[in-house]
Amino acid sequence: MITMVILLILLILFVIIGVPLAFAIGASCVTYLVFTNPALLMMVPQKLWTGSFSDLMIAMPLFMLAGDIMSSGGLTKRIISFCKQILRPIHGGLGEVNIVDSMIFGGISGSSVADTSALGSIIIPAMEADGYPRKVAAGITVASSTMGMIIPPSTPMIVYSMISGASVGALFLAGAIPGILVGVCQLAFVVFMSVKNHWHPAREKFNAKEFWRDILGGVPAILMPLFIILVVSTGICTASESAGAAVFYALIVGFFIYKELTWKDVWEAVKNTFVSSASVMIIIGFTSIFTYILTMQGVPDQVGAFFANLAMPRWAIAIVFDIMILLIGCFIDVSPAILLLTPIMQPVLEAYGFSSLQFGAMLITGLAIGLCTPPVGMCLNVCNKIMKMPVIEIFKGAAPYLCCNVVVLIAISLWEPLTTGLPLLFGYSI
Repeated sequence: MITMVILLILLILFVIIGVPLAFAIGASCVTYLVFTNPALLMMVPQKLWTGSFSDLMIAMPLFMLAGDIMSSGGLTKRIISFCKQILRPIHGGLGEVNIVDSMIFGGISGSSVADTSALGSIIIPAMEADGYPRKVAAGITVASSTMGMIIPPSTPMIVYSMISGASVGALFLAGAIPGILVGVCQLAFVVFMSVKNHWHPAREKFNAKEFWRDILGGVPAILMPLFIILVVSTGICTASESAGAAVFYALIVGFFIYKELTWKDVWEAVKNTFVSSASVMIIIGFTSIFTYILTMQGVPDQVGAFFANLAMPRWAIAIVFDIMILLIGCFIDVSPAILLLTPIMQPVLEAYGFSSLQFGAMLITGLAIGLCTPPVGMCLNVCNKIMKMPVIEIFKGAAPYLCCNVVVLIAISLWEPLTTGLPLLFGYSI
């Protein structure tokens, strides 16, 4: 336990003085080894390489690239038009459209930050023009974007799969119900608030031509996440193969169906993917050294023994873990948090009867909320750049809707079938 405390203190010190997180993790590990066991420094390059070298991780940049290409190729506005039509029966306004947009877009990009960036720049100004308060428009956009990393395909689930050894296909299925539940809860709350505050627009006369144009225009966007979930969960393709197919599909849709994608857009998407995925891979490499030191010093066993000695009931452990995730998510970004927490807490929760799928769904659902909470919240910062609003104001607008996420987090923590039901249905062992 002393080892973990020393490492955490060193990590916090490096972060405070402004060292980027990846290098702060690496520097804390190297500093620790210099003063405790210099002979182990020779394993640092090896661990750095082997930690980030994984066939599974090929899927991560490819899913990012597919999402960027689809967004550049006219996807965003067609999803918005599609959602307006399917929400017509409940008289849904742009608040409801925003929620459903995020459910669909999250299944394409696999990233909450990409969701906020792509949808926010279009839908927030439109919501303001429709009578939504500025803070509410930004808050709904940020809160709904949390579904991006829960609904499959999910980039954080790929990272978690690499560390935990859980099947990517099973994890995608395990995240489907929690992600949809977040969306349904947020949608119900937005409908309630819209009725209360008269945010619903005046009913428009039904236009059959416009209806079918918007519906058919949105179908290609809807098919991609459904295709990925189907081929990965049934074992037809690996995660990496399905990600490559997703990139090919995105190019076909952008160039030949929507006809708005250019080679300049593709090049920009490739550059963005290189930068985003490289930063994650560097963090993964350095975190593998961090994890090696903790394992070598027996920290996971010590943490497990500590919780075992508490003799807490299963539900209490779940609540304690949920609170821990919410607190850590406020200060550490998603991928580093997954890499740091999984080796320590997965054995503890498995000892209490939690499967790796339920643990992963709890971890990712909880950390998604951290993207929308200060001080680190990446989605808050993206929205801040779009709207030029103070981060704390955006958070105030998002907080009521994030309560829906917390309710779902508690539900999946206390009732395992919400995360394991679909994987069992598709024949995965838990």
